Amino acid sequence: METHNLTYVSEFHLLGFSDDPELQPILFGLFLSMCLVTVVGNLLIILAVSSDSHLHTPMYFFLSNLSIVDICFATTMMPKMIADILNHKRVISYVSCLTQMSFFIIFGCMDDKLLTVMAYDRFVAICHPLRYKVIMNPHLCVLLIFLCVFISLLDSLTYNVIALEFPCFKDVEIGNFFCHPTQLLNLSCSDALIKTLVTYFVGAILGFFPILGILCSYYKIVSSILKISSLGGRYKAFSTCTSHLSVVCLFYGNGIGVYLGSAVSYNPSQSMVASLIHILVTPMLNPFIYSLRNRDISNTLKGLHSWRV
Repeated sequence: METHNLTYVSEFHLLGFSDDPELQPILFGLFLSMCLVTVVGNLLIILAVSSDSHLHTPMYFFLSNLSIVDICFATTMMPKMIADILNHKRVISYVSCLTQMSFFIIFGCMDDKLLTVMAYDRFVAICHPLRYKVIMNPHLCVLLIFLCVFISLLDSLTYNVIALEFPCFKDVEIGNFFCHPTQLLNLSCSDALIKTLVTYFVGAILGFFPILGILCSYYKIVSSILKISSLGGRYKAFSTCTSHLSVVCLFYGNGIGVYLGSAVSYNPSQSMVASLIHILVTPMLNPFIYSLRNRDISNTLKGLHSWRV
């Protein structure tokens, strides 16, 4: 395989979902509709939280930030893919590729960290209810958001340093519909040891530590719920976690089941489907999960609808 230097290669070629001209209008309409539903659904969550003073709590503060990140996550990747389908082009410049990769890592990592922070919030609410307002004060909530942003930027910077430090690639063909960080790293001419270290470092930040934090939080939550004598009290305590737990299962279930499966036997189609689920399907379903399984959110949305009518 011929090696190209970025001094002469200024763009990458992306792999699309299909080359069939008859499928292009269908894919365009499908992805555009999903993108619009994602944006509108998460905007409604943000509007509901900001308009109802009863929802001005740490749990809904983190939820509104999660919705903002989901909107940014989807709109960073999808418009380019939709435009490529419309224009029948799958080319992206080197600078645009690095920019797209950076935003993918930042918002993906923030999504990951916010789910961990929300698990900690539920742990404090159920295990230390009398001290909840003292512990989860506004200063701590803002600090946790800034910590999520800082870790996400650090994660993105790590990938960018590797990409800029070794401006040499084995190929210009990226087997996805966007500049996937792992695939771009594999295409670079950097040392195999460096690639391995970066992969494990990012994997620990994105996967191991957040999952460990969520599991520890829910272990404590379940232990506290089991100590409640009444069945109604147990149900009421656990019902405050169902929406978050559903989103966590959707987010990590897809990541572990599909991404690890494609890593064992790499297949471009599987990789693109996995990426699409992470970038668009999961953020699109999150508002439905929180609105259907959360009575406060659903009641506020109904109130907004009746007020407009």
